Amino acid sequence: MLAESEIHRVLVVAAHPDDADFGAAGTIALLGDRGVEVTYLIVTDGDAGGNERTLDNSGMAELRKAEQTAAAKIVGVTDLRFLGYSDGTVVPSLELRRDISRVIRQVRPDLVITHHPDRNYQFVGPSHPDHRAVGGSALDAVYPDARNPYAFPELIRDEGLEAWKVREVWLMGGSTPNHWVDITASVDRKVAALQSHVSQVSHIEGFADFVKARFASWAEQAGLGEGRYAEGFQVVPTA
Repeated sequence: MLAESEIHRVLVVAAHPDDADFGAAGTIALLGDRGVEVTYLIVTDGDAGGNERTLDNSGMAELRKAEQTAAAKIVGVTDLRFLGYSDGTVVPSLELRRDISRVIRQVRPDLVITHHPDRNYQFVGPSHPDHRAVGGSALDAVYPDARNPYAFPELIRDEGLEAWKVREVWLMGGSTPNHWVDITASVDRKVAALQSHVSQVSHIEGFADFVKARFASWAEQAGLGEGRYAEGFQVVPTA
């Protein structure tokens, strides 16, 4: 597993606005505190989300982009990229692999954080079809696409994007985490980032307490004890 000193650039590949905040915002805030450069790549425009919505899909997409930008700022992320795929319709595809590979070659991250591609039978929330499609495509982009100069040759020929090898991937939302990050120092920023997604969470009574209880239970699962908060990931070596 990469040492902290080996992580200088991180790319977070998420299906929807708010996914990075639910899965990893506490960890991302801590990375930023250490001077790590973090980029968000959001695959869909989130236009199928929202509670008691009055906006059409185009208006919701713009609102969710603004909400994600505000949430990212809270945890220190200012480099956001949106692919604009339609919410709820993402499937694994060569097009998606190419689009993620392009950003990997642009950002040249040491670490990629993305969705677990397998269904979580213990907790259904992370198993949205878009999540699984994005996670699988991101892993395919990491290996073999982004590192293979002969994959998507137009990225080199037309855009000058040389191959890049990502050294490690952290999967969020899976049922078998093997790495826990103590986010006690950043949990309030995580909650604030999530609350920036007003269109998605404002209707949930006691939302902040719900979030803290959920990540407190993960800290106990990780053996950190009471009064702590944690995010969990499955680490995949990819060097």
